[in-house]
Amino acid sequence: MEIMKFTFNPKEGIDNPALVISDDKEPDVHPRLCVLKREEGQGFGFYLSKDAGCRGHVVRQVESWSSTERGGLRKGDRILEVNEDFVDDKEHSTVRVQVSGLKLYLLVLTAQDYEFAVSEGRDLMSLTSAYRPIEGYSRPRLCYITKEPGSGFGLSIIPIEGERGRYRLSLVTDGPAERAGVQNGDRLIWINGAMISALSYAALSKMVKKCEDHVTVLVIDSRSEDCYNRMGLPIIPAFAKTHNLPYRPKTLHLTQGPQGYGFLLRQKKLQSGRIAHVLREIDPCSPAEAAGMEDGELVLAVNGEQVEDAEHKGIVSKIRQSGQQVTLTTISIPGRDYFTQLGISPLLFYEDNIPKREQFLKPPLPHQEGQHPRLCVLHKEGAGFGFKLGCVQNKPGTYIGQVMMGSAGERAGLCEGDVVVEVNGQNVEQEYFDDVVRLIKEGGTPLRLLVVEGLGYEKLRNARQTKKANHLVKNHMYY
Repeated sequence: MEIMKFTFNPKEGIDNPALVISDDKEPDVHPRLCVLKREEGQGFGFYLSKDAGCRGHVVRQVESWSSTERGGLRKGDRILEVNEDFVDDKEHSTVRVQVSGLKLYLLVLTAQDYEFAVSEGRDLMSLTSAYRPIEGYSRPRLCYITKEPGSGFGLSIIPIEGERGRYRLSLVTDGPAERAGVQNGDRLIWINGAMISALSYAALSKMVKKCEDHVTVLVIDSRSEDCYNRMGLPIIPAFAKTHNLPYRPKTLHLTQGPQGYGFLLRQKKLQSGRIAHVLREIDPCSPAEAAGMEDGELVLAVNGEQVEDAEHKGIVSKIRQSGQQVTLTTISIPGRDYFTQLGISPLLFYEDNIPKREQFLKPPLPHQEGQHPRLCVLHKEGAGFGFKLGCVQNKPGTYIGQVMMGSAGERAGLCEGDVVVEVNGQNVEQEYFDDVVRLIKEGGTPLRLLVVEGLGYEKLRNARQTKKANHLVKNHMYY
């Protein structure tokens, strides 16, 4: 068909004009890169969520005047990539934001572009690839090299002539470095947690000589290094693939048994000064043992959510709120020390096989059920009833100060903060701590406790606002 151009002439009118025929151009959908920064111990300043039944990870809120806002992230944006990892099709709990260090690299779409791309059946992963005009580059590699007698690490570090702070590697064929994933001619970027761009050759050589039996390096081939530089992206461990690392976090999937999960969680201060949450007293033949839990391991995450910096009570609460199943990400103490020395989070390299859960459902609105008493029947076991009793100093009344994980108290439905109303049918609201303890001890088994959720009890009695238990406890006793 011959296509003629029509030019409007008001004197001739527009009867039967020749039309310009053209296809509608598909709207462009362009991801954008947001580089976010944070200070040590602080967050990035945005909230991320995933609604039940909806696709994608949505930025719900961005704090005003934050570095995140300055980094270009906007409310409603959909995150496609986190540190070059495509996450649109991943579980929300596996999106690694807080473990990324002080900088975070996000590839995002606006809400409008995302909805259009999905409605048109566009391949979102292809969109992220199209964002990068350079093809054929490889991600950096984080490699652990073990020294061997005679050949050492199996590599030589050679300064690149005329380029200060840049070095290439020459390898011994089939030597330790090559077997650990290093390639001949690789550019050395980072060694044992230190960027080498500011190091002289003498300082770098001295650093390597101090490495006794192993070294961890971040390397990349020369072409890929050039690609990263042209894209304006740094070469950092958060982007790396790993080779031969001696420690990796492991993911444990536990289903509660008749006696609970079969482990205790304790808080401990490590030699590094870090406060850790340690798994102890693994029961034989328990769900914990069957899942591969080992005594002394540290808890890094619960259901994919980082908890290393959380309070001990908060971690216990998260495990309890998981119901009959929980997923724990753990690592040995030597493994945690290894990643601490490197200055990176071990959660950058944990397994992604977190099972699908209902965690994306919105929490129910508060209701009045907590104001109704609950009868909890406890059968005494070898370790007792599995709860601690607390009280307000010099005042009558007692409450549940702590419930041991997997105990008779937990299975009976006791919760921390519950106010004890009756013990074996006897009202104890006006009884003091010692008298309630005596009634429990004399009552034998089963023990019947009538309790009310703490806030509900205060509402019912129209009493003053509940204070935090750790400020009110006079005495604790384990049963």
